[in-house]
Amino acid sequence: MLTLASKLKRDDGVRGPRASNPASDSTRRVSVRDKLLVKEVAELEANLPCTCKVNFPDPNKLHYFQLTVTPDEGYYQAGKFQFEIEVPDAYNMVPPKVKCLTRIWHPNITETGEICLSLLREHSIDGTGWAPTRTLKDVVWGLNSLFTDLLNFDDPLNIEAAEHHLRDK
Repeated sequence: MLTLASKLKRDDGVRGPRASNPASDSTRRVSVRDKLLVKEVAELEANLPCTCKVNFPDPNKLHYFQLTVTPDEGYYQAGKFQFEIEVPDAYNMVPPKVKCLTRIWHPNITETGEICLSLLREHSIDGTGWAPTRTLKDVVWGLNSLFTDLLNFDDPLNIEAAEHHLRDK
């Protein structure tokens, strides 16, 4: 699966010590984001919740993937929810961009796919926002938790959905 990882290893082996042509080094240079993603994707795949599946449409682009969450408990049990995750060039200083592709009636997800999850915020007052120490695993586990323990009716993004729940569970 990690074709980018094997490419990085192969390129390092071919290049050897830094005595090679500088022009060829610049064409093979790999971004910090991509180096981090090789490690983080391996960790993510090893620690994926049983209710989640990841799909990389292009195995050479680890910065773009889709996540499917199928909750096994709670209000959304047996539903199937698709998310699109794009990791920007400035990662890990900025959070990944996440959008819900499945139309859903949820207090923390708008009908257009915007998501209210504190760890996806670049800056947050309470200190629970994005930090360079967070990883893709944290993002996936956070999205998975939106359907169980992080479901928040008290501070909703989709106010209508939260009010509807309060009126009629």
